[in-house]
Amino acid sequence: MNEVQAFEGFPPEGFRFFRELAVNNHRGWFREHKQDYIDYLQTPAVSLVVELGERLKSEFPGIAYDLRTNGAGSIMRIYRDIRFSKDKTPYKSHIGINFWEGPQKKGSPGFHLFMDSEGAAFYGGYHVFPREYLAAYREAVAADTSGERFRETLDDLRKVQGFEFGGEQLKKVPPGYDNDSPRGDLLRYKGLWVKSPKLDLKTLRSPELVDTCVASAHTMGSVHRWFVDVHKAVSN
Repeated sequence: MNEVQAFEGFPPEGFRFFRELAVNNHRGWFREHKQDYIDYLQTPAVSLVVELGERLKSEFPGIAYDLRTNGAGSIMRIYRDIRFSKDKTPYKSHIGINFWEGPQKKGSPGFHLFMDSEGAAFYGGYHVFPREYLAAYREAVAADTSGERFRETLDDLRKVQGFEFGGEQLKKVPPGYDNDSPRGDLLRYKGLWVKSPKLDLKTLRSPELVDTCVASAHTMGSVHRWFVDVHKAVSN
């Protein structure tokens, strides 16, 4: 790969590409406009991965990133997997960028930037817990010391304006755990994410996006470290 340029923000053409793709989501149109995707979205995303990744390392030394653009690295592929989906549109009208802390990208806790034509948000945590992690998460929540620590980190995050957490939940506390547990609501999560306030287009078009994401990661830091501690217990 050629030398990575400094991140200057995502250009307006990138957001226009997403808007036009939303109404022209077929292979013919994409073939004609693939270079626009590369120039206005993928290339600045690579620059962002380097700058943001290095900044995140200053607070989270274990954070990793990967510049490959084939889906194996930090930047999600634009191509959708439509094999088992009712939605057969072949391309994503958004971009995702991942940073992780663990031996491998898949299954490790980290941070994620999700961006489409309307704006973006910076996430931490898990959309869905990996199977091997889910059991360790529940055990850590059920234990008084680690469970209360997690409750406190989420309560602290809730107090920061614009930040939120959530995720899909079971209807009941999972089998094997006390239905009257003071942390029963946390035990019911099948995945739990934390989320920054919405990032507007002005921020996304600016180099200041790096500072904004770093500040969001700092706010989410205690939650992220809790997830990392649980993940280490699974890995060891």
